[in-house]
Amino acid sequence: MKIGFIGLGNLGFPIAENLLSVHKEIYLYNRTFTKANPLIDKGGILCSSVKELAQHCDIVFTIVADDAAIKEITLGENGLAMNLKDGGIHASISTILPATAKQLEAAHTRTNSYYAGTPVMGRPEAARARNLNFMLAGNPVATAIIKPLLTDAGAATIWEFGEDPSAANVAKICNNFLIVGALEAMAEGMTLARKSGIDDAQWMKMLTSTFMNAPIYNIYGNLILNNSYTPPGFRLQLGLKDVNLALEHAKEHELPMELATMLQKRMNRCMDAGMADLDWSAITRDVETGKPL
Repeated sequence: MKIGFIGLGNLGFPIAENLLSVHKEIYLYNRTFTKANPLIDKGGILCSSVKELAQHCDIVFTIVADDAAIKEITLGENGLAMNLKDGGIHASISTILPATAKQLEAAHTRTNSYYAGTPVMGRPEAARARNLNFMLAGNPVATAIIKPLLTDAGAATIWEFGEDPSAANVAKICNNFLIVGALEAMAEGMTLARKSGIDDAQWMKMLTSTFMNAPIYNIYGNLILNNSYTPPGFRLQLGLKDVNLALEHAKEHELPMELATMLQKRMNRCMDAGMADLDWSAITRDVETGKPL
């Protein structure tokens, strides 16, 4: 099987690097070609277009920024759906709307290829440590082929959600909503502790050593404690995109999400303040202003 990989951002790069360490030869595409250089040195083969990559590959992993980007590389005459081999598989790691996943699956079905949802939980450091959690959903033929490749890509665990690829995206959107909700709680709690004059480091140590001893609180609590928002593990701009996805998907189910609505306001205000490229835990800076939403 020939493997392709599209999207060499903060998380995509270490995932592609993991695959390359096992499979030795992977076709690569990224809008900024120079980002592929370190992988080319290890045997990666850079393609000049999505179409060129698709025509070489049996399986293509994609991890791009948003719904518009994945539609651009999948649909149309030069996209993956039209150019993958018969029986080829497109494994989408991106966080996108379930409705978009359904649209992409339909496009691949029309061209005798498969589309699978493979969104991932984990920051770049988790990818490098091969400690990622992948969600997987899609046609059983395709998912059986993909599963061992996800382990090669850095999966510690693979969570399966059935034959509808969009189900994996529902899980991912809900996951990210819970994370950003935890960030808001940590930001408010940390700010209150500091303004009250207690030892914030000791307070965070108490939390993460007892009833909040979990990766989310350990990782992000430390970032907030040390005001360490750059380089970002996950950019605030992408976090806002995921909150928007949650709210848009919730409309389909007539579900008001009041916390998500508040977080959307908070993060839009952070964007206006120039925080787009900081880690999304930088919402703490807006909390610290004390301005009501």
